[in-house]
Amino acid sequence: MRAAIIGARGQLGAELTTLLGDDAVPLTHDELEVTDQPAVERTLREVAADIVINAAAWNAVDLAEEKPQDAFAVNALGPRNLAMFCNLADVPLVHISTDYVFGGDRGHTAPWTEEDVPGPVSAYAVSKLAGEYFVRSCEQHYVIRTCGLYGRTPKPGYGNFVQTMLRLGHERDELSVVDDQQCTPTSVRDLASAILALLKSDSYGLYHVTNSGSTTWYGFASEIFRQSGIEVQLRPITTAQYGAPAVRPPYSVLDCSKFENATGQQLRPWQEALSEYLAETPLAHGGS
Repeated sequence: MRAAIIGARGQLGAELTTLLGDDAVPLTHDELEVTDQPAVERTLREVAADIVINAAAWNAVDLAEEKPQDAFAVNALGPRNLAMFCNLADVPLVHISTDYVFGGDRGHTAPWTEEDVPGPVSAYAVSKLAGEYFVRSCEQHYVIRTCGLYGRTPKPGYGNFVQTMLRLGHERDELSVVDDQQCTPTSVRDLASAILALLKSDSYGLYHVTNSGSTTWYGFASEIFRQSGIEVQLRPITTAQYGAPAVRPPYSVLDCSKFENATGQQLRPWQEALSEYLAETPLAHGGS
């Protein structure tokens, strides 16, 4: 399987490139601008991959409120261009989406299934949902919603929640973290392996894929510091107190049973995945 990995410099793209080895054709933003339809067709025809995996996205959730057109270009029109090419070339398209497509039903407290109606509540979420619909126009598609990703960050200047907490834990004595958004932290390593397992199933469609279990961002931070042995005073706050420009879903835990039935696999608890990540992270051991 020769796979074109779009967004190869990001956390997930880098992990997929590593897992696939010689079968991967990594494409960075410099090599492919997904919003440029002629460039998409030209580059992917030259690559001649058997499958296209789109791990590129505009993930600046708050900035998307100021620049919705930029978020829409990358998160919706880019996937549309990929879907158009994959349909014509008769190759499968894998697209990564987000738990943020939910959130409109503020009273929802059960894990969201693929059958539940989305209700995006931010410009970022709207752009990601639009991208899903474009990708689902491709006959051979996998749309994978996930949540709270963290992993290696090969891009200079880019981080994730775990790295941010570790850095702040070394710099400060006290931190405030949101405690009213329920989600599931997910290891990029586990997600990448799950994607490859799903590809082997040949069962196209929409899937939810996360590590198992759930917590809040405050609970996630607490576990990061507990496992790292970093002493810091954590204070739980509300989303309103945090005051971010973009609205977040209060509950975005995803039901992954469809993926589990298709592959026979269940991703491990998020705490176990975090432990593995921390064991390989210098900041968790006093490094920089």
